[in-house]
Amino acid sequence: MQDWNPQLYSRYEDERTRPARELLARVPLSNPSHVVDLGCGPGNSTELLVARFPNARVTGVDNSKAMLESAAKRLPGVDFVAADIKDWVPGSATDPAPDLIYANAALQWVGEHETLIPRLFNALAPGGVLAVQMPDNRAEPTHRNMRELAAESPYRQVIGDVSRLRTDLLGIQQYYDLLAREAAQVDVWHTVYQHPLESAAAIVEWVRSTGLKPFVDPLSDVLRAEFLASYEERIDTEYPVRSDGKRLLAFPRMFIVAQRPA
Repeated sequence: MQDWNPQLYSRYEDERTRPARELLARVPLSNPSHVVDLGCGPGNSTELLVARFPNARVTGVDNSKAMLESAAKRLPGVDFVAADIKDWVPGSATDPAPDLIYANAALQWVGEHETLIPRLFNALAPGGVLAVQMPDNRAEPTHRNMRELAAESPYRQVIGDVSRLRTDLLGIQQYYDLLAREAAQVDVWHTVYQHPLESAAAIVEWVRSTGLKPFVDPLSDVLRAEFLASYEERIDTEYPVRSDGKRLLAFPRMFIVAQRPA
C-alpha cells in the first residue's frame, strides 16, 4: 500500500478528532509520566494528549514517513518514532514502561488482536491504561460496496482477494474478555456517529484517505478513475439526500479503555 496522505486525511480532521477526544475523556489518569500515541498519524490525537497531560513525556509512533513528518511540523517538541505497531515494544532498561498507550483509529490495520491487545496491555506500567478506538464500519455501505466492486472484473485481477485487505475485528465482548481477568477495570462501548457531508463525492473523499486506500492503490491511473467513478455512483444511491441537501455518513466506532492494577 502506498504511503498515507496527511493532507487528504486532515480534510475531515474535526470529524476524525471527535472520537479521539471522547476516548481521551474516559482515560482515568491525572498525571502520567510517559504517554504513547500509537499510530499517531498527522498528530491531531497527539496534540490532544499534550494538552491533557502537559507534564508528561509524549511519544508518537507511526509507520508512515509522511504522517510523521506532518506530525513533527505540528508538534516540534514531541518525540516521534518510526515503527510498525505489530513489532513495536515499549520500554527498556533506561525507558520505563508507559502509563498510557493510546491508539486512536490505528489498531484496525494490525492483525492478530487476540495476542496484540494483551501484549500492549501487559506492556503498561502498574496502574497504566490502554485506550483504543477503532472504526467498526465493515458492514456499512461504504465498505460493503468497495468490497463488492473490487471483486468484479477487471479490478479483481489487480486487487486480488479482497478479504485479505483488512483485519477482521473481534466482537466488543471478546475484547472485554481479553482484558477483564487481568485489569482493574475495563470500559467498552460503541458509538455511531452521523456525519453530514456535502455530497456523495465528499463521502468518497473521506474513505479514500483511509478504508479505500488498499483497494485503489494497486490500480493503474485509468482503472483507479473508473473504480472511483463506479464507487461514487453506488455511494450516491446508498446515501440519499437529506432535507438540507447533505448526506449522512453513519460511522460506527468501538472504544476500549482498560486499566492495569496499581
